Amino acid sequence: MGEITIRRQKIKKDRVKIRLILFGTLAVLLILFSFFSEHLTPYDPYLQDLNLAKQPPSWEHPLGTDRYGRDMLSRVIVGSRTSIFSTLLLVGIITAVGTAVGVVCGWRGKGLDTVLMRISDMFLAFPGLVFALAVSGALGGGLQNAILALAAISWPKYARLARSQTLAQKETTWMKAAKLSGSSDWKIVCRHLLPNIMGPILVTAVLDIGTMMMELAALSFLGLGAKPPIAEWGSMMSDTRSLMTTSPWITFSPGIAIFLSVMIFNLLGDTIRDYADPRRR
Repeated sequence: MGEITIRRQKIKKDRVKIRLILFGTLAVLLILFSFFSEHLTPYDPYLQDLNLAKQPPSWEHPLGTDRYGRDMLSRVIVGSRTSIFSTLLLVGIITAVGTAVGVVCGWRGKGLDTVLMRISDMFLAFPGLVFALAVSGALGGGLQNAILALAAISWPKYARLARSQTLAQKETTWMKAAKLSGSSDWKIVCRHLLPNIMGPILVTAVLDIGTMMMELAALSFLGLGAKPPIAEWGSMMSDTRSLMTTSPWITFSPGIAIFLSVMIFNLLGDTIRDYADPRRR
């Protein structure tokens, strides 16, 4: 029975590794594809030709054309850079800010911890997307303001996670030994604490990429994110929603791109979580 259990665990571990390689490769290819998107478009994504307006998918235009005769495949491809890199920037901001706040709270404690955690409670008390709509609207809309609005409501989760991890590591024997060695707080945090708490934080960040992409696209869809004629998947869907009944391919194209991208990053996040958790291997 012991050999059978060990064999099953090894099979599960190998499957997780294969999934990690597969979805990691897909995610990297997607990011590289979006980075070089301007060089991969078959047509100029901003060139208008009303004679080609609302053409259905064909060999010449695989995803059809929009109301201005612009090639939808080219717009979806070039829009990947705005959508994906805006999402990665957003996740990077909330991860860095939240982790910094959480480490400071967990390491210093006392009054600073109380104040910062009560502030995070205030942000968590509001429905996330509703609060983001209010903040983005107050800032005047636009892609940068949408990123700031989502960052303002998303950092508390990372702050609480980093704080709990810091408190757990702070009481370990090796951390007490590091303090007794005479090292400064900055050196202890950077060289000893952060490497030991970043695992769960990075897993959470990867899992959040799909969520942040959807929320950023939602703000753009509602007119509070990227503004036309910038090619961004959410704003492209918003700009063409009135054509759903007559020319559905125009709206479906960026929607499918969002679906595939979110699915890849979510599957990657789930696989990284499985790989990092020994109980799930």
